[in-house]
Amino acid sequence: MDEQVNSRSKENIKKLSVAERILIVEDIWDSIISTGEELPLTDEQKNEFYKRLETYYKNPNEGKKWKEVKNNIQSQI
Repeated sequence: MDEQVNSRSKENIKKLSVAERILIVEDIWDSIISTGEELPLTDEQKNEFYKRLETYYKNPNEGKKWKEVKNNIQSQI
């Protein structure tokens, strides 16, 4: 992208309200997801995943189910 255009775009975005900028980010994220392209994980992310998976296998009853966590978060909003 042309540096001048990129700079003007950033300035225009900064003039938007926070709510408008969040909507743009949501649109961008939706466009990324809709491509179906997988995002590569870093080695650090892969290691963290395997570490958590191993912890789960050692004690699968520890922790909370996602539905419970989600409900807890929503009740605090």
